[in-house]
Amino acid sequence: MTTGRVSFVGAGPGAADLITLRGARRIAEADVVVWAPSVVDAECVREHAKPEADLVDFSRVPHEEIIELYRKAAASRLKVVRMHAGDAATWAGVQEQFDSCQRLGLEVEIVPGVSPLSAAAASIGRELTGSELAQSIILAAPDRVEGVSEFAAHGTTMAVSLPGARAGHFVEKLRAGGYADETPVVVAYKVSQSDELIVHTTVGQLEQTVKKHKLYRAALFLVGRTVAKGRSRREPLDEPIRSARPTRWSRRAATRIASRVEEPNPAWTAVEEIQQAARKTAPEPVAAPAPAPVEEEKPVEPQPKPKLTVVAATKKTTGVRASTTPPKKKPPQRKPKRANPN
Repeated sequence: MTTGRVSFVGAGPGAADLITLRGARRIAEADVVVWAPSVVDAECVREHAKPEADLVDFSRVPHEEIIELYRKAAASRLKVVRMHAGDAATWAGVQEQFDSCQRLGLEVEIVPGVSPLSAAAASIGRELTGSELAQSIILAAPDRVEGVSEFAAHGTTMAVSLPGARAGHFVEKLRAGGYADETPVVVAYKVSQSDELIVHTTVGQLEQTVKKHKLYRAALFLVGRTVAKGRSRREPLDEPIRSARPTRWSRRAATRIASRVEEPNPAWTAVEEIQQAARKTAPEPVAAPAPAPVEEEKPVEPQPKPKLTVVAATKKTTGVRASTTPPKKKPPQRKPKRANPN
């Protein structure tokens, strides 16, 4: 990794085990985890973060310090996880942060998560877009409540996330768009968490229902005929329940099921493998090898000392340097005169 990395991870609607495998892996790899305990289950962070990771509560840290943290991640090549409740790509407000991280030269990614909308629909046992009553759904952000009346004119299912304190204004916009007071509404609060609250009501009774349950914080509102309350599984049926007569095949299947050994969930096995790979645990101390058996020392025979041979140093020859002075000419030698024989 040549630079730091910031991952915007969707933590899911609330339950710790509804985070995706990729999200759990990013948390296990992170040097810094930025999260809000008020909206993300602490177990989700405690289960996956490595012990030496820094945990930052961004609900108590101003936006400027978070940007400074991103700068530090770019300079020190840190891996940062910014957790968001639900789906990080829906109603999370990550676009501005995403662009800031890109300008800092960071590697940025968005890890999608299970949205509260999907969790709420699963909780009430309704398929929001696959019935004859509605084939589409409209998602409206909290700051788009003013345009709810225009969306309501389509008459389809609508999902809006906004504080319950604004329920009265929300009802006015729904009525202005054409929703009748008898239109079913589902209010979903803290979906999939231990204190989950799912309330069935109507447009006409919505404001009163919110006040009754004191739902003043952010909640999910589902409006439309597809979310109408159906018969509960716990309600008794009109006709008596008849038990099926066991057959040879059903008895054989029951025997196989009873003798089958439950295997571990492969999904959580994969998460454990990811965690073990991401957490760099200290290597176990290696045991010192056992000392080799000591052999009895044999007497060492004296070896003859080598004779030293003295090599005479050769005389250094002095190099002759060339001279620029021309050599002197020797005077010509005169031949001796021969004696005259006469």
